[in-house]
Amino acid sequence: MEEDMDEGQTQKGCTECCLKCLRGIPYPSLIATILLYAGVALFCGCGHEALTGTVTILQNYFDVIRAPGDSLDVFTMIDIIKYVIYGIASAFFVYGILLMVEGFFTSGAIKDLYGDFKITTCGRCVSAWFIMLTYIFMLAWLGVTAFTALPVFMYFNIWTICQNTTVLEGASLCLDPRQFGVVTIGQEKTVCAGSEKFFKMCESKELDMTFHLFVCALAGAGAAVIAMIHYLMVLSANWAYVKDACKMQKYEDCKSKEEQELHDIHSTRSKERLNAYT
Repeated sequence: MEEDMDEGQTQKGCTECCLKCLRGIPYPSLIATILLYAGVALFCGCGHEALTGTVTILQNYFDVIRAPGDSLDVFTMIDIIKYVIYGIASAFFVYGILLMVEGFFTSGAIKDLYGDFKITTCGRCVSAWFIMLTYIFMLAWLGVTAFTALPVFMYFNIWTICQNTTVLEGASLCLDPRQFGVVTIGQEKTVCAGSEKFFKMCESKELDMTFHLFVCALAGAGAAVIAMIHYLMVLSANWAYVKDACKMQKYEDCKSKEEQELHDIHSTRSKERLNAYT
């Protein structure tokens, strides 16, 4: 009988511990972190493969070759963008962990009302710094989203022309990379509708895959923007709660100090009366 009671108490204690841990999880920060990781992974993975497909299309169908030496051409710019993608992936992986840790500490401070630790001025400054940094990153991701929309627009035009090749019979429409700044003005790499390269490009898997990869990269950048906005709301709410809790903490400290002073005064008077009586 006693063993059954001990087992029941143990299970109850484990259940309460699990529930306490689940209540301590900052779910808004967790959702924002998952959304951020998903958006960054989608943008970096799809963007990297889309750039690789762009290089294949330029080399196979537009006869664009890499410039000799260290001159800056479209292929060098694509390589630079790939390295930037690597940096974005690693940087935001670390930043997501930092925001998640900040959410854990802030939620614990709010729910426990500083039972185990107290928020210091440094902690509040760190929260304010995260708000400012997240706002800057949100603006940066808005710029990345606008920049990613440019290749989506270009590939959409090319893809639309390829889908309507039967309607364009007899029309003299040409794709000129010089219009998009891919090659210099002196290089004529035009591909016109009705040519063999044009039909091969339209029938190839590279064009369709690259277009849809850029669309997925654009969706990932948009998801990252939404995650940054979500983080801003969470951080701002936590900042307001921490600020109010700090005021409450000061009030409780003053109240306890006054009560202690009143208790000391009452004890002193009681001792004086006892001495006078004796």
